Amino acid sequence: QVQLVESGGGLVQAGGSLRLSCAASGRTFSTYVMAWFRQAPGKEREFVAFISGSGVYTYYADSAKGRFTISRDNAKNTVFLQMNSLNSEDTAVYYCAAGSARPLTTTRGYDYWGQGTQVTVSS
Repeated sequence: QVQLVESGGGLVQAGGSLRLSCAASGRTFSTYVMAWFRQAPGKEREFVAFISGSGVYTYYADSAKGRFTISRDNAKNTVFLQMNSLNSEDTAVYYCAAGSARPLTTTRGYDYWGQGTQVTVSS
């Protein structure tokens, strides 16, 4: 069992940056692929990025490429999402997830979810 707690969300102006964190419980953190998803009001939850257990391999949605960076610290059981050049379309609740099944770019690949953290970008 893995418990995930996100933090770092908030209100930011367009063009600004935020760094989200997700702290995980459990001794098997490094065995999980970790991902970030987001969900805007009235929309389905969408994939943002994932990172392999070792941290070597990362993959991003087109909307995140070049602006967002996912990373992890296995010694601290934490995954991060650095978000730069934010715009109003990035406004959403951001969720971190842990899993190991495919496809890793959909919610079906993940067994454990955090409660989410709100990101609001003002224009």
